[in-house]
Amino acid sequence: MTPPPPGDRRPASSTAIAIGAQIRRRREQRGMSGAELARRAGLSKATLSQLEGGRGNPTIDTLDALAIALRIPLTDLLARDTDPGPVFVPGTDLTDGEVGRELLRRISSGNSLEIWRLRMPPDTHLDGVPHATGTIEHLFVAFGHLTAGPTDTLTDLRAGDLLAFAGDVPHTYRTGTEGADVTVVIASPVIS
Repeated sequence: MTPPPPGDRRPASSTAIAIGAQIRRRREQRGMSGAELARRAGLSKATLSQLEGGRGNPTIDTLDALAIALRIPLTDLLARDTDPGPVFVPGTDLTDGEVGRELLRRISSGNSLEIWRLRMPPDTHLDGVPHATGTIEHLFVAFGHLTAGPTDTLTDLRAGDLLAFAGDVPHTYRTGTEGADVTVVIASPVIS
């Protein structure tokens, strides 16, 4: 890491703050102390504290050492930690004879993934139990109609639609007169 010049009082950049927040978040998800992460990455505790506080200008080598110590891709440390709230991706139509390939959602590493098939008959209501902090649920409707998501912001979904939302809050799945066949991917932070 390149230290700032002595007496430098420049405000931290938004990039340094975002990277620091990611380092701290990933460390805490793993239940790792700052001293342990610093040791594993070959850094001083002061350097790690400075980085997590959004102060400093880490080199790629420093970020790479941290990513290896955290067992995540380097790019995960560069991701801005923004909560877009529920993410709805409507299904798209396909022209006859075409092959369709669409990226619906990228799930960063540092997560444990569970893939479930949820088949709900008509007129069914399920309340989801909140998962661990940081868990994201992804629902992809293969068939039918489903109303789902965080209990206070439900979304109507049809075949081909995708909904991603924070699974660590109360959530609901509900069908009306039509049942639904849904693929559910639960991405939970890995704690080692």
